[in-house]
Amino acid sequence: MRSRLPAGYSSGGPSNMQGMMKQAQKMQENMAKLQAELEEREYTIKSGGSAVELVITGKKEVKSIKISPEVIDPEDVEMLEDLILAAVNEGIRTVEDTNSAEMEKVTGSISIPGLF
Repeated sequence: MRSRLPAGYSSGGPSNMQGMMKQAQKMQENMAKLQAELEEREYTIKSGGSAVELVITGKKEVKSIKISPEVIDPEDVEMLEDLILAAVNEGIRTVEDTNSAEMEKVTGSISIPGLF
């Protein structure tokens, strides 16, 4: 008795598997290259109408924070804290969203747990 392959499967055997492995390896190389590029990027985020400006890298490391002198009010420290917090959180969201969108272009929206 001969077994039949499900519809859509060919009996390409090892050569078909080699082709799939080459594709997977190429995708892995592209992902590694893209990940390195994304980590090198810098994003400038502004909050409070440019009162606080934050520079963050693709590795989610804050490189600098600039605070406009007009918003420095010793009587209202909470407002300045909120502006800084908003800028940091927006920076992290921007990095994560950009990394996910760029990686999805390479993977074709294949979900790879633990990558992004």
